Amino acid sequence: MSRNRHRRGRRVDGILLLDKPRGITSNEALQRVKRLFRARKAGHTGNLDPLASGVLPVCLGEATKMSAFLLDADKRYRGVIKLGERTASGDSEGEVIERLSVPDLDEQRVDEVLQRFVGEIEQIPPMYSALKHQGQPLYKLARQGIEVERKPRTVTIHELTLLEVSGNELTIDIHCSKGTYIRTLAEDIGLALGSCAHLGELVRTKAGPFELQDTVTLERLESLAAEGLAALDGLLLPMERALADWPAVELSQEAAYYLRKGQPVFVPRVSASGWVRLYDGKALFLGVGTILDDGRVAPKRLLSA
Repeated sequence: MSRNRHRRGRRVDGILLLDKPRGITSNEALQRVKRLFRARKAGHTGNLDPLASGVLPVCLGEATKMSAFLLDADKRYRGVIKLGERTASGDSEGEVIERLSVPDLDEQRVDEVLQRFVGEIEQIPPMYSALKHQGQPLYKLARQGIEVERKPRTVTIHELTLLEVSGNELTIDIHCSKGTYIRTLAEDIGLALGSCAHLGELVRTKAGPFELQDTVTLERLESLAAEGLAALDGLLLPMERALADWPAVELSQEAAYYLRKGQPVFVPRVSASGWVRLYDGKALFLGVGTILDDGRVAPKRLLSA
């Protein structure tokens, strides 16, 4: 690839909160955002299946250095579980492969079953997932009718709340750790209720500190693009917003100079521990670091000057 081609696109830094629509992949949504912003570099922070919609933070430019921390963040979803039918993919896009009767869905009993899944649980990742086996995404093998063994994974369900029972459908609110498969959770809830189930609808309502009410749609982006790049750039959030719940450490000009060179620095009266946001003075965000055992602050992921 030529150097000019590699540099195609403009330098634009920040986080866009996209409301990903149903029917497209997260990568398709990302590429549309990248084209509209004419951005040189972009990445998303947690895959949403085509079936799902909702919060998809898109990191542009230097903000991609913060994307790993958003990937690790907790998520919140609103999902609809359809009982009585199991599908090949675990969601409403797959072929129905089993039908069972549905017992009486008394709200108290349903809630009791849901509470069994709160806390640390083990999940076997579905075949229709982006996990790889010998270099091949599992969903590609699944489409060929191939099933391989998958190791269970431990995830955490912080909250699981029943919002509505309507016919054979349950609407639930889920607050969970990264890596939780809501399709698998839906199937397991169906089994625990004495039937089978699949995931009918899914909306991600929160990713880390970002909420659905603060997102923008692709249609809105396309409308603003007609007004020029400045209108689009006005939607971008500062990249440190991804780490809003982390302690902030303000450095002196001298300390910031040495930190930028990769050296741990001593900062008086720092009471924080673990990961921290780093600032040159009160305003200029430098990146992230960690507090060492001796109290010094070590740089871990710094932004380009």
